[in-house]
Amino acid sequence: MKTIPLKNFEIGSKEKLTVISGPCVIEGEEEALFAARLLKDIFKRHSLNFVFKASYDKANRTSIDSFRGPGLREGLKILKRIKEELDVPILTDVHTPEEAFAAAEVCDIIQIPAFLCRQTDLLVACAQSKAIINVKKGQFLAPWDMKHVVKKLESAGSEKIILVDRGTCFGYNNLVTDVRSIPIMQEMGYPVCFDASHSVQLPGGLDQSSGGQREFIPVLARAAIAAGANVLFIESHPNPEEAKSDKASVFPFNQLDTFLKQIEKLYTVVQSFDV
Repeated sequence: MKTIPLKNFEIGSKEKLTVISGPCVIEGEEEALFAARLLKDIFKRHSLNFVFKASYDKANRTSIDSFRGPGLREGLKILKRIKEELDVPILTDVHTPEEAFAAAEVCDIIQIPAFLCRQTDLLVACAQSKAIINVKKGQFLAPWDMKHVVKKLESAGSEKIILVDRGTCFGYNNLVTDVRSIPIMQEMGYPVCFDASHSVQLPGGLDQSSGGQREFIPVLARAAIAAGANVLFIESHPNPEEAKSDKASVFPFNQLDTFLKQIEKLYTVVQSFDV
């Protein structure tokens, strides 16, 4: 399986787990900078690779009235400031080919949302942007169907690919995690990330917004790491009840230390197995 160089570490390395974390959406410049500073301080206490994540636009919100973020231009300006002032790698999601090229000028990793993982023009643009690509498996896809996504990205010139499991549709307003997806997608030759926060969502479960069961984030994350996941994605917030997006499924900062300590130990044990 390939590893992917980023800054002073490698994504997919056996030595250290890479964790992508941050608020679901940029709620303001100072709010985003504050969150990034706190997260950097938290991650300094652990032997983990940290990537800061925040979205400039949540284009697939349930309701037309939901907060979407500052938009591409302002959002990238904020992310650039965070990257330069705090010296941390940055991830954000993109929704169109034009956004892919713009975001890649600032961000180290660009993310393809689950609903868009089969959009060929978007995949090709992301691959041509030369950024690392974090592509989420659609809730509607079997893990083995991601080979077609990989082929599209490779055909456009990218081998800097991370495949992400974020749960699978299970009836209405519910998701289920099948950890078999992790080794199945690893067979495609790239690191596999588990999205622990979106996997506990209840899509549309609150009528005009998604619900969630954040109490199961640690359970699913531990299961995914035990199954061999190479990367962990966990949206987090200093005060989840005040979060402007996904408040039911973002993880609170004040619980991160204990959680990361568990994950760090578990990852070390699992990577020591000769399987």
